Amino acid sequence: MIYIYFLGNVMGIHYDYKSTRGAKAMEKQAKREKKLAERRAKKQAKTGFKKEEDNSIPLDQVITLDHLTNPDKK
Repeated sequence: MIYIYFLGNVMGIHYDYKSTRGAKAMEKQAKREKKLAERRAKKQAKTGFKKEEDNSIPLDQVITLDHLTNPDKK
């Protein structure tokens, strides 16, 4: 918000930064998040989307020492 005041024949402008501080902070945050999302999308497109493999043991199976020591065995 800008206040304009007159002192005799001299005009001055007073900026009220406190009233716009919240809006400016929100704009900066949105800009930061947009940039970060663009970087993530670019990096993901460059490397290709990789699906994570499911190497978990089914719940009905008993965990043995062989499961813990041999990670290649399924």
